[in-house]
Amino acid sequence: MLIADDHSAIRSGIKHILVNEFSNIEFGYATHAGEVLQIVKEQPWDVIILDIDMPGRNGLDILKQLKDEDINIPVLVFSFHREEQIAIRALKSGAFGYLAKDAADTELVKAINTIFTGKKYISPKVSEQLVSHLENPGNKYPHELLSDREYQTLLLIASGKTVTEIAEELSLSHPTISTYRARILVKMNMKNNAEITNYAIRHNLV
Repeated sequence: MLIADDHSAIRSGIKHILVNEFSNIEFGYATHAGEVLQIVKEQPWDVIILDIDMPGRNGLDILKQLKDEDINIPVLVFSFHREEQIAIRALKSGAFGYLAKDAADTELVKAINTIFTGKKYISPKVSEQLVSHLENPGNKYPHELLSDREYQTLLLIASGKTVTEIAEELSLSHPTISTYRARILVKMNMKNNAEITNYAIRHNLV
């Protein structure tokens, strides 16, 4: 079981929760996207527990590259973002499940057990979202038209971070984040960060 998260406390906490339930499983660790992609090519893994906010390339980017390279390892995305914020995007990118980091320990065990049976783990909240998407495929909110990177930038702007802070957090350049911000404003017909934040609050994105 490969635990991919750049915070050592999170990696240790996940192992602590799972080690007794899955005593025969070997645990491995990765702290950034490049390390994830290198490790999965060196040996097979039963499942990857993947943080969505990895430095440099985020979890959605990693999911897409795994798919592009035909690396068929089930991935459980594990994130501080609430399910309604990014779960659908993760599932569309190939994840086998999505779980918020504040979920109960028993839910993490349940998710892993479900994935081990070859099924996707979908919580009741995410199930409701999927049904809504199927029933109203043409009624997309403006934020659903953003790319994954643009959407991640929107969430960080709405949480109060500056372009400089976002660039540092994502290990990207200041001009790159400025470009994402400009695209967000155009696509969502907005003028400034205040409007982005108000929109995010109204739609329960933060």
